[in-house]
Amino acid sequence: MKRFVILIALFLSCAVAFAQVGERERIDTVRLWPDGAPNEFTIPEPGSGFIVFKAHDYEDAMMEVYPAQSPNGLCVIMCPGGAYIMESQTYEGRDMKDWFNARGITYCMLQYRLPCGHHDVPLSDVQQAIRIMRSRSEELGITKIGIAGNSAGGHLAASAATMYADSETRPDFQILMYPVITMEESFTNMLSRDALLGKNPPQDLIDRYSCEKHVTEDTPPAFIFLCSDDPDVKPQNSLRYYEQLLAHGVSASMHIYPSGGHGFGWKDSMPYKSCWVYELECWLRNVAGKL
Repeated sequence: MKRFVILIALFLSCAVAFAQVGERERIDTVRLWPDGAPNEFTIPEPGSGFIVFKAHDYEDAMMEVYPAQSPNGLCVIMCPGGAYIMESQTYEGRDMKDWFNARGITYCMLQYRLPCGHHDVPLSDVQQAIRIMRSRSEELGITKIGIAGNSAGGHLAASAATMYADSETRPDFQILMYPVITMEESFTNMLSRDALLGKNPPQDLIDRYSCEKHVTEDTPPAFIFLCSDDPDVKPQNSLRYYEQLLAHGVSASMHIYPSGGHGFGWKDSMPYKSCWVYELECWLRNVAGKL
């Protein structure tokens, strides 16, 4: 009897181990430009005026794909924040995968190249990520692809939503978490602006990357959330964007919480986490698709 119990215990432990291996194998790491990017560049040396201390960590653009076991048709591509000088890939990236997967949503964490003076590079990476996921739609049971991002990653997501190249790169919805939106000096996050555009950029470049200036009637529906006490990205970023979305008849939901600061991502320490998570789930069900 004792031997039988031991054998059963061993069998169960092996089954758990195999299940864990199977779950790990569901992570698919995809290189965005296996044959080389169309806008490859050399990262500047220190002293160039750009903050490049982390740039080499992200010079290979790639995407972690976490397929939903029971897909409901939705896919979310997440752009972690980091002021365009690094990328917070844990609590603003892969830590969210289980929540989305549990709701039937295929989740992707994008590792985009940092600009280092080449402003077109991050946007080209996110557009390529959307193309790749569209090419895998039938395989993964995807009917709608959304773009999401935190802080500077929110700026990248909003850029993808307002400056898409064609119908193939247009996201179907956008989720913006305490996003940088404008490049205008009065409201932008200057660290993000300097990293993306350089110091003292010309006005035409400021206008080009101020997402609120590119909203049209075809801009995809938006879910935006932030905190009024954000010390790093002024709430006016989201307010300006929301006003333009409404002015152009774009469906938009914005939630501003009284405290929580900036950069909280998936952290439980955010006092209103249960609120924004609930609101996001409701929005995904009723606006972006059915869960």
